[in-house]
Amino acid sequence: MDFADFPKMPRLSREMIVTEKLDGTNAQVCIRVLADGEIMPTNTPLVAVVGNLLFYAGSRTRWIIPGDDNYGFAGWVAKNADDLAMLGEGRHFGEWWGLGIQRNYGLTERRFSLFNVSRWEDERPSCCHVVPTLYRGPFSTDAVESALANLAMTGSAAAPGFMKPEGVVAFHTAGNFGFKKTLEKDAMPKSLAA
Repeated sequence: MDFADFPKMPRLSREMIVTEKLDGTNAQVCIRVLADGEIMPTNTPLVAVVGNLLFYAGSRTRWIIPGDDNYGFAGWVAKNADDLAMLGEGRHFGEWWGLGIQRNYGLTERRFSLFNVSRWEDERPSCCHVVPTLYRGPFSTDAVESALANLAMTGSAAAPGFMKPEGVVAFHTAGNFGFKKTLEKDAMPKSLAA
C-alpha cells in the first residue's frame, strides 16, 4: 500500500480578501496558446481565435458558444477577444451580471467582473471589471460582518445606488479558498432560498 502523508494546513491568521458577491451567473474565459505546428482543433466549443490564441467561454458547468449561450456571454467573449487577449493563457473566472441577469443591479448593460482581485485590481482588459474589494487584511470574522453591514447600509460597491446587494465572499489567501455570506437567507442552501 502506498503511503499518503497528511497535507500541511495553512495558518488561519493570514491575509483575507473580502469582496462583494455579485448576483449574476458564473462565467469563465479560457485562453489556450496554439503551439507551433499544432493543427487548429475542430469540433470544439471554440468561440474566437486571435493570432495563436484560442478562446473558449464557459458557464459554471459547461462550455458555451454563441447560439447555445448563457445570457450572451459566449457572444461577448467572441466580440471582445482582441481585448481579452491581455488576460493571457489560462482560465479566468468571474461573474457575468447586469441587465436581465438575476438582480439586474439597475444596469442597462451586462458586465464581466473577474474574481482574482490580487491579479486584476490594477490593470485589466478595458472590457472587464473586477469584483470590488471591501476588506483586505488579517483573517477576521468581524471584518466579514462589518463588510456585510456596510453593504446593507450603503448598497452595492459594484453598482453604486443599488440598495439590494447579495453579500460577500471571504477569500483566505493562505488556504486558497473562499466562503460566501449573503445578506438574506444565508442559513439555508441556495436551492431552498429561492
